Amino acid sequence: MIYRIAETTSTNDDAKRPEYRHGDIVWAERQTAGRGQRGHSWTSPEGENLTFTLVLEPVFLPVGEQFLLSEAVTLALTDTFAAFGIDARIKWTNDIYVGDKKLVGILIEHSYSGPTLARTIAGIGINVNQRAFDPALPNPVSMAVASGRTFDRREVLESFHACCMGRYDQLVRGEKAALQEEYRKRMYRLGETHPYRRPDGTLVEAVLEGVRPSGELILRHADGTRHAYLFREIEFVIAGKS
Repeated sequence: MIYRIAETTSTNDDAKRPEYRHGDIVWAERQTAGRGQRGHSWTSPEGENLTFTLVLEPVFLPVGEQFLLSEAVTLALTDTFAAFGIDARIKWTNDIYVGDKKLVGILIEHSYSGPTLARTIAGIGINVNQRAFDPALPNPVSMAVASGRTFDRREVLESFHACCMGRYDQLVRGEKAALQEEYRKRMYRLGETHPYRRPDGTLVEAVLEGVRPSGELILRHADGTRHAYLFREIEFVIAGKS
């Protein structure tokens, strides 16, 4: 079920309440303390975009396989955009890009029950109809800018919900390898050579080859060696983005 509210601090915080169950979406027109990856804040003009959180209860999934949920959610987003004529790619770990511009930001949080997951909340911000952006934002894009048309936001949200439940059902059926391969094929910059930045600021030229089942990014360096990087161990270098 989709629950729409006018204003809240954070839909991720709201979605942690017990009254929200598996498959529910908490959609807010305005968040006063929205959060993104790396501790960044998330703001959005009212009435133009989508800021919401999806609740999942993947009690069958071992803790060590939690990255499958990131794969399911991001694939569902690319499925959604494809249905609206937009070719989007998954930028590791949890962003969606059109070209070199960011269309979606995602923050996924898990809770656990012993060896398995108990609850997953996926906070998602989609730039839908926004056309003017804060110049301080490095590389944003919206569905409207990418396609030249305006969208019904609820239609977009309902499409995502259907796509995500379909991807989740793949996990329930045990189709993990197929999901992982589809994720790899839709990765941003797959098979391309680009610079990447290490935490100490040094750059390395590498080819993006994929991702491990546990979520580490696989890069092939210029000397032919392959390295696997955790989140925060490597950063994409993108023109126009500091």
